[in-house]
Amino acid sequence: MAAPPVVDLPLVDERLAHDLAIGLAGVEKLLRASVESEDAFVTEASRHLIEAGGKRFRAMLVLLAAQFGTATAPGVIPGAVVIELTHLATLYHDDVMDEAPVRRGSPSANARWDNTVAILTGDYLFAQASEILADLGADIIRIQAQTFSRLVRGQIRETIGPRDGDDPIRHYIDVLADKTGSLIATSGRFGALLSGASPDVADRLTRACEAIGVAWQLSDDLLDVASESAESGKTPGTDLREGIRTLPVLYVLSGDDPADARLRELLSGPVAEEDVEEALTLLRANPAMDRARAELVAWADRARADLAELPDIPARAAYLALCDYVVERSG
Repeated sequence: MAAPPVVDLPLVDERLAHDLAIGLAGVEKLLRASVESEDAFVTEASRHLIEAGGKRFRAMLVLLAAQFGTATAPGVIPGAVVIELTHLATLYHDDVMDEAPVRRGSPSANARWDNTVAILTGDYLFAQASEILADLGADIIRIQAQTFSRLVRGQIRETIGPRDGDDPIRHYIDVLADKTGSLIATSGRFGALLSGASPDVADRLTRACEAIGVAWQLSDDLLDVASESAESGKTPGTDLREGIRTLPVLYVLSGDDPADARLRELLSGPVAEEDVEEALTLLRANPAMDRARAELVAWADRARADLAELPDIPARAAYLALCDYVVERSG
């Protein structure tokens, strides 16, 4: 079975590219085996999103972090599968909460079956991840539990929104760190710890990967506004239509410039279809986009600062290239 593509990283080191491809093939094999059930329907539902594709980004980060230790250590691929199962489980649940009809170009599980099946399938994937975790040691189990706690906390905080007196922008960044950054951070930590890398390397990779995760989501925010086509994987303006207040929108709403009065009016709630093009045009020209881009760059630079202190091996160059990629993809 061929490995999925390795994000769009310029992996100039052929040996590293080969190692990652072999590792991802191993992840794919174990991932599919881990959701096998005696019940054919459980297997089908569990494989639904696996077979829909995805770049296995988080699994790739586990394998990349393992390059700083013994990359072929026996716990590395199971650790990557735990991360991927956790990510997939959250997607099943997210689609129910968002009432999403499509995921990765295919009908979502809740659309194909119903919400109950989707929720229970997500729970099943969490359970399968826990079974694999049981063989990886108490420290890894504890880290996974802490990560899961952050994932749930981030979702709760996003659902409730900022409370009176909270800074909406700080609240938004904190939600990104919990919902997106935490699992990406654990990808780096798992790879380092399970490969036997030093504690300092593990700490630096954890911090760098969390910063990359936040930067990645911020770049998605910008793409939703700046892209002229569906290059971001969704129709431009999707967040505006859904009333999702991403960072550029929050910057506009936090201001009081009379020149932005019309834009603030448009962004005060979900943008009506007939107003989306106007909102996009005004937002693209607004200084809020530059402010959001500066925040994205700051998070990428935070990751680079930790990566710069790691051993100078091809994996470090790949991580640094990823920082560049996250910034460049936002335009």
